[in-house]
Amino acid sequence: MRLVVLDTETTGLEIREGHRVIEIGCVELVNRRHTQNRFHAFINPERSIDVGALEVHGITEDFLADKPVFTEIIVEFINFISGAEVIIHNAPFDLSFLNSEFERAREKRRLDELCTVTDSLQLARQLHPGQRNSLDALCRRYDVDNAERTLHGALLDAEILADVYLAMTGGQSDISFETPARHSGQRRVGPTRDASGSVVEVVRASPQELKEHQRWIELLGEHCVWTQTSNDPD
Repeated sequence: MRLVVLDTETTGLEIREGHRVIEIGCVELVNRRHTQNRFHAFINPERSIDVGALEVHGITEDFLADKPVFTEIIVEFINFISGAEVIIHNAPFDLSFLNSEFERAREKRRLDELCTVTDSLQLARQLHPGQRNSLDALCRRYDVDNAERTLHGALLDAEILADVYLAMTGGQSDISFETPARHSGQRRVGPTRDASGSVVEVVRASPQELKEHQRWIELLGEHCVWTQTSNDPD
């Protein structure tokens, strides 16, 4: 299963005012594990950047002056996201900007026709109704390190969102000992040995992870296999 976690930065908030995409960051997960495969591009928007947007991401017009325009990176971008499940926090915002760029580049397809899109903000709202579900709030809730996030940046935010999404949906399927996730909130308390004598690393669930696991069980209802197992007599 291939997931791509995506984030963008823009010149402003309103497409109707002609605002453009200036950065795209994508992180790949395969079988719920981080890979080294990334897509990252700064883009010359050929227009000014709003002061409010500059305060958020710190990307200046001078920095972008020699960067490629969107038409120069669109083919590589499409190749990277095509066929994947793409995870975006507040997906309608990023989709509207990217689809607008597609139209400007005379690409007839929409991004959501090239891949499946999952909105992690909507997922978070289902799991945590009535609570704050910004990326920073979710990092605190799931104990994901976002100390480097002094300014917004598309690639860094995509890396952080990848770890938040894994935590929200049950964690990584297994652990890579050589290249652990940079922002993972999991607790390692090993190593130890299994029955065959092989060295394995034990990962304990945090109290928050246990709480979220229980929430998932409740959402699944009485036919959940976890519920049936816990109710079986010894």
